[in-house]
Amino acid sequence: MEKLTNEILKQVIQPRPLKSHKGTFGKVLIIAGSQNYTGAALMATKAAVYTGAGLVTLATDPHNFTSVHAVLPEAMVVDLRDQTAVLQLAQTMNVIAMGPGLRPTLANTALLQRIINAATASQSLIMDATALNLWSQQSLTMTTNAQKIVLTPHAVEWQRLSQLALSTQQPSANLRCLRQKAPKQTVLVLKGAPTAIYDNQTGQIFQNTAGTAAMATGGTGDTLTGMIAGFLAQFSVQTATILAAVYLHSYIAEQLAQKYYVVLPTQLSEAIPYWMHYFAEQN
Repeated sequence: MEKLTNEILKQVIQPRPLKSHKGTFGKVLIIAGSQNYTGAALMATKAAVYTGAGLVTLATDPHNFTSVHAVLPEAMVVDLRDQTAVLQLAQTMNVIAMGPGLRPTLANTALLQRIINAATASQSLIMDATALNLWSQQSLTMTTNAQKIVLTPHAVEWQRLSQLALSTQQPSANLRCLRQKAPKQTVLVLKGAPTAIYDNQTGQIFQNTAGTAAMATGGTGDTLTGMIAGFLAQFSVQTATILAAVYLHSYIAEQLAQKYYVVLPTQLSEAIPYWMHYFAEQN
């Protein structure tokens, strides 16, 4: 098991080229936030925006539109219930992340399956929270052309998907189950203390060495989903990019925890641009 260090950030995060525009840094679609679940959608979207993705759109329930516009005017919105519009928009995206704050409805199940089926070889697909639960509960077909698939479960979500009891979620068993259930291009980010990352294609396992108990609060995982989306949108689509997002997420929380008893996900997101600039300057 390879342990992650600051070197992964220096490897992935690069200075922005002078000749660039918003299209240079990729397009992200976050599908999140059923009615009354605005927070998860906002936190995932904010993280994608603050990591520097060029254009970020949130597909969410219209009841959430006002909150999104008030808190995060940089993001665009589309009606989650209009699946035709969502799927048309998805075709133009570099990264699609689905799951935070969604209700496990038949409509959302159908949308997830259609997103999986329609993903192309130039796109990355991130599945979090409800998307993972729908996969395990509805036995969705994971045949997809997506260039990279990222799963971001915590231990209980992984238990539902893998059928591995918490006591048996050991590295070898996790990797074996991942290979049985997911396409080769999948990376599993198994959130915990510490988080472990499994590359289904190479069989490599990585351990996140950063982190703090101060980040153990609701919304932290949603923020991680947005960060991974933002990184994949603007940097190369490879496992190292995912590793860097995971490590930076915990590294920032560590830094903030030196002064704060609890690190709120929104605090973490607001610190992302500072630390990305810091590590870009190390190159």
